[in-house]
Amino acid sequence: MWSPSLLVFSGTLVIGTHAAVTNLTSPLGPVVDLGYTAYVGNSTSPTGQPNSTVTFFGGVRYAQPPLGDLRFRAPKDLDETYDPNRTVIDARSWGPICVQQPAKEGLGVEDCLSLNIWKPTSAKADAKLPVIFYIHGGGFYAGSSPDFPMHDWVAQDQNIVAVSLNYRLNLFGFLDGAAVRANGTPNAGLLDQRAALFWIKRHISAFGGNPNEVTISGESAGGASVLLQATAWGGKVPVPFKRAIAQSIGLFSLPLDHELEGIFGNVTNAAGCPTSGTEAMACLRAAPLSQLIKSINSVRNNYLAPTIDGPDGFLPDLPSRLISQGKFRRGIDLIGGHTTNDGRNFAGNPKNVNTDADVRAAVTNRYRHVLYPPPNVSGSPFVDNYDRAWTIMQDIIMGCMDQHWVNATFKAGHKNAYSYRFNVPNPVDFAANPWRGVGHTSDVYYMFNGAT
Repeated sequence: MWSPSLLVFSGTLVIGTHAAVTNLTSPLGPVVDLGYTAYVGNSTSPTGQPNSTVTFFGGVRYAQPPLGDLRFRAPKDLDETYDPNRTVIDARSWGPICVQQPAKEGLGVEDCLSLNIWKPTSAKADAKLPVIFYIHGGGFYAGSSPDFPMHDWVAQDQNIVAVSLNYRLNLFGFLDGAAVRANGTPNAGLLDQRAALFWIKRHISAFGGNPNEVTISGESAGGASVLLQATAWGGKVPVPFKRAIAQSIGLFSLPLDHELEGIFGNVTNAAGCPTSGTEAMACLRAAPLSQLIKSINSVRNNYLAPTIDGPDGFLPDLPSRLISQGKFRRGIDLIGGHTTNDGRNFAGNPKNVNTDADVRAAVTNRYRHVLYPPPNVSGSPFVDNYDRAWTIMQDIIMGCMDQHWVNATFKAGHKNAYSYRFNVPNPVDFAANPWRGVGHTSDVYYMFNGAT
């Protein structure tokens, strides 16, 4: 398990102090030299315009491949020792995405820990431009950075550097249980994000970025990741970013310990491995991806997600409790919010929610709804039971957490904390499903040219 002291050291380590012996170039495009390696980028725009104002670098590694014995462990730093014989790596295309859920062969790989970087083509290494770091959503079980291209962000404002990442998902990023804690690392996907931020701290200046002016942002599971990076280790560890934008924080109920063991049992049984002990982890690490695809698909979506991993872990308690107790990193400039009807996507079609029993089925019996009276009760704010169901879902999953965090930040004395509500529907989704209103990811449609 990563300890706070190791993380601080990793974040402040200075790499590449040797002067470059040669000025590395490539006929393929602009080159950024990091001392231990170098990358050639792509200055052709997505529409095919050559020599554009933005240069893209894809598939830039920020950690060692999490393969073999590194499977189910915290990310391990690259060897960034100065290499006088370094060569230029082709980074003109996206790197491979991580394994998805539902899983199938050919859809994602384990060796996926890479960044994508967009810089103004004219920006020099000493430009010190602010950096925006985007974390994709997808419930912690799916999603990838190519779904959210940031070329236009830099093209429209030549005064920023944009970065996105791939991080381990589902089984590979969020397997937990007693065996994992004894011989592995829970919340590896969140640690991937932190490792990427430390890589940015060390190297983004070579791309024209300012490592001291980093804003992290994300939507849904990406928004939850933003929150969890701020509450990591109960706020005791300095963070490698200055500002945060959390959109539609998507965090379902975290599993209890006995539920974790049940999930671990499903995973090991599907893989044909022992269900406990060091033998279980050894077997899971030795299993081919084709075998673990069965394990991934044996678990329900959202069940392989962030977990409370103990008092010294990345997530020592419920995020809501950490915020209430002031155990989050102070001094972060913050914007947090959600769309008007974020919860409707999760409550399902209104045709299926008419009775009190339907509401319970939509929300599940785990959530108390004392504050959500039936629509036929005097004083109820709800028009019908569907209105009641989607409101509960929105409050549980998204609506409360952003306001909770913003209020706590403001009360802690940091005034650069703002909340918002996005009230413009995704026109494509609204035309097909008008009942969703300004549904989940409506804001993403406008941020990424039609992405959802």
